[in-house]
Amino acid sequence: MGGALYRQSAQRRWAALALLAGLTVLPLLLQAVGHEFYVSFVSRLLIFALAATSLNFVVGFGGMIAFGHAAFFGAGAYTVAILMENGISSALVAWPLAIAVAALLALGIGLVSLRTRGVYFIMITLAFAQMIYYLFISLKAWGGDDGLSLASRSTLGSLPLSNDAVFYWVVLACLAATLLLLDRITHARFGRVLQAIRENESRMEALGYPVHSYKLLCFVIGGALAGLAGALIANHGQLASPSLLQWTQSGTLLVMVIVGGVGALYGGVVGAATLLLLEEVLSHFTHHWHAALGLALLFVVFRAPHGIAPWFHRRFSRSKKNEAPRE
Repeated sequence: MGGALYRQSAQRRWAALALLAGLTVLPLLLQAVGHEFYVSFVSRLLIFALAATSLNFVVGFGGMIAFGHAAFFGAGAYTVAILMENGISSALVAWPLAIAVAALLALGIGLVSLRTRGVYFIMITLAFAQMIYYLFISLKAWGGDDGLSLASRSTLGSLPLSNDAVFYWVVLACLAATLLLLDRITHARFGRVLQAIRENESRMEALGYPVHSYKLLCFVIGGALAGLAGALIANHGQLASPSLLQWTQSGTLLVMVIVGGVGALYGGVVGAATLLLLEEVLSHFTHHWHAALGLALLFVVFRAPHGIAPWFHRRFSRSKKNEAPRE
């Protein structure tokens, strides 16, 4: 049994490394075949994968269905844009500050919203996000409805982030580091306790665990990582837009998590890739691609009700079991 688990773990690691290697060389392949535009598209996909992964940590591992995650995503974007407006372009300064601002915002919202549960928690997180959205569209000094433009991308030492391929590799490194961090967290004592709280919060309270503190820290970590994604998306399009803060953005991220697999480490990545690739492909065939996208997502949900990542995992495990030699 232990040997089988070890082999499965090793296979997952090798699969992840192979995927990372493929993604690393992807810009070179796209440039070689004259499709440089798709480097920018895949960068955007990876940024949304990071944002969805941060929400999946809150929803899937913390058991908190938050509908205001866009507040942290947008806060990270606006932090970078405001700092750029004031002459601070270094990524080593702006991006950590974007993470810190989003984390502090998550701390404040979490302290209030985590006093509630269920639908009340959903509505309070949504209300906070909408308050922040309306605040930013009312601030004309920071662009109002038009948002805040960045004169250029952030600077990161000698790396030319203005080059789409270089920026892509930086985004990929951020996503890989985030997945590695969350893998460590979820397999550590904190992660195991957090998942036990998700399964039976009352029992963990009765056992003496500080449930509120665990959930709050989970919420803050998710917010901080969304802030990093926001910093990257602002650099990607050189714009911090109020649309990043809107409730529809929170809904989009939640759909990505559900489609990819709630509670699956790679669920956010798979969900973001599925949604954005479907959007990109369908928009080339019809002006009514939103309806086609809805039908495609319904098909995915009915075929894989627990998400695409768990569905693939079960299929792979079943095929390996069938291939195993029988004595």
